[in-house]
Amino acid sequence: MKFKYNLEQKSKRNNARLGSFIYNGKKYETPMFMPVGTNATVKTLSPEEIKEIGCGIILANTYHLWLRPGEDIVAQAGGLHKFMNYDGPILTDSGGFQVFSLANPKDITDEGVHFKNHLNGDKLFLTPEKSIDIQMKLGSDIVMSFDECVKWPSTREYIENSVNRTLDWAKRGKEVFTSKDQMLFGIVQGGEYEDLREKCAKELVKMDFDGYSVGGTSVGEDKKTMYKMVSYATKYLPDDKLRYLMGVGDPIDLIENVMRGIDIFDCVSPTRLARHGHAYTKHGKINLKNSSYKEDFSKIDENCNCYACKHYTKAYIRHLITANETFGARLLSIHNIAFLTNLMQDIRENIKNDTLEEFRDKFILEYYGEDYDYEQKNY
Repeated sequence: MKFKYNLEQKSKRNNARLGSFIYNGKKYETPMFMPVGTNATVKTLSPEEIKEIGCGIILANTYHLWLRPGEDIVAQAGGLHKFMNYDGPILTDSGGFQVFSLANPKDITDEGVHFKNHLNGDKLFLTPEKSIDIQMKLGSDIVMSFDECVKWPSTREYIENSVNRTLDWAKRGKEVFTSKDQMLFGIVQGGEYEDLREKCAKELVKMDFDGYSVGGTSVGEDKKTMYKMVSYATKYLPDDKLRYLMGVGDPIDLIENVMRGIDIFDCVSPTRLARHGHAYTKHGKINLKNSSYKEDFSKIDENCNCYACKHYTKAYIRHLITANETFGARLLSIHNIAFLTNLMQDIRENIKNDTLEEFRDKFILEYYGEDYDYEQKNY
């Protein structure tokens, strides 16, 4: 089910954008944060809980679903929406990040990528054509082009070759993309080199994708470098199509990159942090495993009205986490995703009022404190 992005307002002071799209009769507003459902589920949460939080698009992982249960099983079930009982929009990544995390550089060729199945050691070969075929069978709403996600730092020579490879893979993937109901996004790579980001973005725009993503960030660089990477890419992307920044979820990065023209984000951080007892609050992350919360009968965040905050205390959730009870991870996952969802709502409101820069400065002071340094590596 294709949907059309509508650009509704642009900031006069920065590159922030307010937009929306209609899906299944429901209006979804951007900028938005997408929870990650790697194996066709957001870890520990039900689709009903995800909708109750107010989420829009959720992300599923092509590589992991390819390995199990297999794209053919999902297709037999009627596609991801029926398989996982989620009637909102779904985005699937391409497997490009697994190239970054699992493959050796010597195994990346112009034809595709050789790597081992992390579950059983079987040899795998993923090509742009195969990635698109898997995603068409999965039946997601947004399909991502296969790309090479390059570590930071890398030499200019390597990144230049990688950009050419990513562009070739994007072209090959687009040639085999035949779905009338799905949208195909191109991915802008180019590392920290402005001219390579410009080249990649302009060439992808010529191919006329349904939307565009900025890739190759959150791969070890400091925040200042990340923000430059994003700015180098978005300035060459069309206004009338969605822009997606992959794998970014630190709260300040959401604000800063909205100001650089990004519409949608995803990251595993909210649920991963939850499973380790960490929670977002207005005054920064807290670790509920700390003994100081053993007799703390207040809610996680006084500003939050999520299910966890309305019904449970820090002391109880700490007990669950230290006792290794799954319910603790569930409650913190609900809260952490709600925190980022509410942050995006605040961002949208401040775009409307053109006060996003003031909101950012106040947020930094409250969340990170006076000593905040955005050149730190804090992902």
